Amino acid sequence: MNIPAHAPLHLLHQANIGTLATHARQPQGYPYPTVLPFAPDSRHRPTILVSGLAEHTRNLHADPRAGFLVAHAVDGDVLEGQRATLLGVFEPVEPAPALVARYLRYHPGAERFLALGDFTFWTMNVERLRYIGGFGAMGWLDGSELDALTPLAPDEETALVDFFERHPRRARNLELTGVDRYGADLRIDGARTRFIFDAPKPDSTSLHGALADCIERHAAP
Repeated sequence: MNIPAHAPLHLLHQANIGTLATHARQPQGYPYPTVLPFAPDSRHRPTILVSGLAEHTRNLHADPRAGFLVAHAVDGDVLEGQRATLLGVFEPVEPAPALVARYLRYHPGAERFLALGDFTFWTMNVERLRYIGGFGAMGWLDGSELDALTPLAPDEETALVDFFERHPRRARNLELTGVDRYGADLRIDGARTRFIFDAPKPDSTSLHGALADCIERHAAP
């Protein structure tokens, strides 16, 4: 195993969509893959918003075990890009205000689905994952190895988002969709990107400093 430090973690914050593979009910037991948007939660686990009428949702109700493939390919070259296959169990989660607000920062258009009342959130508890980051950079990890640090509480992230939005040097085309101890997920002119911190940030002071640095680096000349 030769995996760059935190590479799988950052990968889960660099992609907008993933491939969900559930166990089909008909024909029973076959893999049923489908592509859908996701957002990483505070522990970097994929969170999806799905309709109760969707085949993959019905499959999860029957058997919550699933695979989830995430890929980040520059210029569409998947074989030269990063990818990870996650194995675990999906569980429905309550639409707490902080969860809804965070998901909508990643996928603003999802608000129309929430208005329908038929959509629910599910989060994957990752048991194992296989990461491939190029030649010689691949291997298996337990889900517990993805991140050893305590995740940010919802109110901590909300305060950091508020700090970011109110910062006088923030460019108007720069939006913060999510932040964790390793980096900040951004939208610049509508395009998704990630600002990776120089080192993990263990406390509020260092996180504020990292976000201020991010804003300065993306400030208008």
